[in-house]
Amino acid sequence: MKIDTEYIKLDSFLKAVAAVGSGGEAKIRIAGGEVRVNGERELRRGRKLRPGDRVELAGRTYDVE
Repeated sequence: MKIDTEYIKLDSFLKAVAAVGSGGEAKIRIAGGEVRVNGERELRRGRKLRPGDRVELAGRTYDVE
């Protein structure tokens, strides 16, 4: 997904790419350790993603552009 700002927060990114249905679901999945950013488990909803980052959830990979 291409972003038009310097960064996007992880929970907002998951909603934007339709990896989750709501912010609440994003919170639960992140807190549950289901999300990886650049290969590392990420537990912070507010993690700032920038172009070049890669997010993984439920066997799918999403690139930040």
